Amino acid sequence: MNTEIEIYKGLLTNIKNRVRQGQLKVNLAANAEMLATYWDIGRMIHNQQQQKGWGKGVIPKLANDLKNELAEVKGFSVRNLQMMVQFFNEYPMLTSIGQQPVPKLDSQSITPLPVAHLENTVITQLTVAQLEDTKNQAQLIALIGWTQHTILLQKIKDLPIRYWYMQQILEHGWSRDTLVAQIQNKAHERQGALVHNFDTTLTNSHSLWAKQTFKDPYIFDFITLATEFSERELELELVKHVEKFLLELGAGFAFVGRQYKLEISDKDFQLDLLFYHLKMRCFVVIDLKKGDFMPEYAGKMNFYCSAVDDLLKHETDKPTIGLILCKGKDKIFAEYALRDLNKPIGVSEYEFTQLLPDDLKSSLPSIEDIEKEFFDLNNNPENEN
Repeated sequence: MNTEIEIYKGLLTNIKNRVRQGQLKVNLAANAEMLATYWDIGRMIHNQQQQKGWGKGVIPKLANDLKNELAEVKGFSVRNLQMMVQFFNEYPMLTSIGQQPVPKLDSQSITPLPVAHLENTVITQLTVAQLEDTKNQAQLIALIGWTQHTILLQKIKDLPIRYWYMQQILEHGWSRDTLVAQIQNKAHERQGALVHNFDTTLTNSHSLWAKQTFKDPYIFDFITLATEFSERELELELVKHVEKFLLELGAGFAFVGRQYKLEISDKDFQLDLLFYHLKMRCFVVIDLKKGDFMPEYAGKMNFYCSAVDDLLKHETDKPTIGLILCKGKDKIFAEYALRDLNKPIGVSEYEFTQLLPDDLKSSLPSIEDIEKEFFDLNNNPENEN
């Protein structure tokens, strides 16, 4: 009986996977066709403007006429038509975007998002040389939604940087709001900017992956702390907002625990935060410091990484990586501290955008106070009119 139940569960899982894969293929094909349509509309408007000398005034007229004659079709506002023209002008090589092949799906994928779960697609970490190939460019562009395209066209003028953000959208499944936030926080400048010793402690391929995974600084704009805070308060705030923390860390991080206890020679040691990176296949130890980096922090982290490698690491795992997060750092200090260590360690800074003075923080109402105020307001008979 148990065997039949397991067979049935397997059948159900396979059917769900196939349905999800089919839905994703349909969505990708539909997205590519919509982009091809918008590109072609942009081409037609641009060509007529060039050939007939029509100015920008033709676009509002087109928007009004399309609204009247294609009332059931959305997406032809003045702004959107302007973006279609810009889309054509920015990517004139996309003569066959609608004919881009729908990517082959990974049969092991169990969810439709993010797109990076697909096989045989140009998804992430394309080299500069690869991105000079118009076929690669077209395939990458065809996988990005129109809304994200409009954001990139408006906010990112440099094409290589724009392609970098496209790859991140696919790798991390960034929504519109997340993309805007990442651009505002200059994510492309922060990737791989940390001080590290990865080149001397990891294989070439793993070192490259690590440098593409970690960044400097990390932006913790989702937490609010008093001007004077402890490392434990910072740790608790990060865990409290673990989903947003994971988003800032990037794709692939799985939270293992906080104050993770390791017993070494009958003594207990506690790791501030412990993660496992599913793609790099290694543990990541994070040590939080409320002040500037000090050289002795590196030796302590080297010790932690050695312990995790010995006590937790599976034989198929890659070496544990340590990340020291500080409020500030002297780059020379950090480089000297890491130079001769044998464990892969990085040093990054973190930044807040919402630090409150202690006196102001203590004067703010609590959630309970706000809820009580709303309750009293809604139940006051004088407010019925």
